Amino acid sequence: MLQKEIQLAVEKGEMLPLMEEFYTIQGEGYHTGTAAYFIRIGGCDVGCHWCDVKESWNAELHPPTQTDVIVEHAKAYADTVVVTGGEPLTWDMSVLTQKLKEAQLKIHIETSGCYDVTGQWDWFCLSPKKNKLPVQSAYDMANELKVIIYNKHDFIFAEEQAVKVNANAILFLQPEWSKKEEMTPLIVDYVMKNPKWRVSLQTHKYLNIP
Repeated sequence: MLQKEIQLAVEKGEMLPLMEEFYTIQGEGYHTGTAAYFIRIGGCDVGCHWCDVKESWNAELHPPTQTDVIVEHAKAYADTVVVTGGEPLTWDMSVLTQKLKEAQLKIHIETSGCYDVTGQWDWFCLSPKKNKLPVQSAYDMANELKVIIYNKHDFIFAEEQAVKVNANAILFLQPEWSKKEEMTPLIVDYVMKNPKWRVSLQTHKYLNIP
């Protein structure tokens, strides 16, 4: 395909900058411990300083890939797909999720929610970031709210976000990995005092799996 045609296909969501795809165990949040096929889409301008996949930020580093190819790979492995990034909502997710639906796959997303929501989602994990807050539709759609705790001020941020999210969203606090020894005891104590929250851990890192 010519470069212009590729760019147009990416804008339409017919191709996406695919960083990586892999079958593993979901390590975080509500679906911890369940098998899922992860699709990591490149491109993110949120810029979290503690991001553990900074190599995902520059979309130009990741080859535009036909959504048909992505779906074919996914359906060979699992009945549940997790679309993550990067920030997947940088791109139009409509085509990808429609094709995943046609393949009868359950579709989850992990997003900061800072861009308009596109696509059809069976589970919407909203993980808001201070430097680029979610749009209202993300708060409205969230099945779970997962706030990363890097320092004590993040508990205040978590409560601010909990007020904005819909009433049915399940609330999680998760220690940032490099601060887990310091923050995990604080999170445990906070959840015991504020039981509307749950603890999320990056169990895949403890298990040494992707």
